[in-house]
Amino acid sequence: MTYSLEQGDRRGSSRFPIERAVRFKVLSRRNDVEPGRGQTVNMSSTGVLFTTDRELVPGKRLEISISWPAQLDNTCKLKLVAKGRVVRAESGQVALEIQQHEFRTLGAAGFPA
Repeated sequence: MTYSLEQGDRRGSSRFPIERAVRFKVLSRRNDVEPGRGQTVNMSSTGVLFTTDRELVPGKRLEISISWPAQLDNTCKLKLVAKGRVVRAESGQVALEIQQHEFRTLGAAGFPA
């Protein structure tokens, strides 16, 4: 299935509707980690749109963890860990520009608290 960009849409990469659990923390120099939770709405190679009840403002840097539907060697659960900055926040949804990402194993206990 191919997704095309809508007219007037400035995104450089296609978004795919993927609903997965999200955990995030606001990155700051003061070492006061502000954790939050949400649900992805859609994703692309350069960004994630997710819901949250937390108030986040554009420019904030976040680290997010997303439970991934695929498994390593069909046995080990994975999560996508990404760092980036909030580019838009409105109506309970946050758009994050991904600047760095990697896949990590989720561990036997499931999603970390």
